[in-house]
Amino acid sequence: MNETASDNKTRIKTIKDLMVPLDQYGVVSEDATLLDAVKEYDEAMKRRDRSRQPFRAVLVKDKKGEIIGKLGQLAFLKALEPQHHMLADMSKFSSSGVSEQFISSVMQHYRFFEGDISSLCARASNVKVRDMMHRVEEFIEENASLSEAIYKLVLYDTLSILVTRKGKVVGLVRLDDVCQEVASLIKEATPECED
Repeated sequence: MNETASDNKTRIKTIKDLMVPLDQYGVVSEDATLLDAVKEYDEAMKRRDRSRQPFRAVLVKDKKGEIIGKLGQLAFLKALEPQHHMLADMSKFSSSGVSEQFISSVMQHYRFFEGDISSLCARASNVKVRDMMHRVEEFIEENASLSEAIYKLVLYDTLSILVTRKGKVVGLVRLDDVCQEVASLIKEATPECED
């Protein structure tokens, strides 16, 4: 099987081929509650393509219907803490080289995540999505190359990037889907070993 590099390139997908279309993803208003986001997440999981990795977030829209953020799984967990605004500062500590022991002592001092889990969940259900979401600033055009997606995922250190068509968000390209495509290309590009 002798293939040229140009033959292999014809099989490489664009971002449009890899993205999850916006209508398949869960989307909530920035004014929604965490409970609303959980319900929308459940509905999106029911309608997702089973051949792909599960969703790990819901998208957030503003009053104009524009996608402005993401609410990921970690945000759901952070919402359980009544002082969740302080947790963002804790993550900055760990990424700047502060010891785990120091961070643990601060967390014990502030008594983060104390109380029974049912009470924490009941309180968190009313937290507004806008208070927990991650504002989105990473975008990629739907006809961009796989290489550009890899570059942006690494540059922004993110699990997903919003995909646009003429400035309008039409989907989301995820690290999972890009890695799955790269794995397929690696297998295609590597001659099989003969024993």
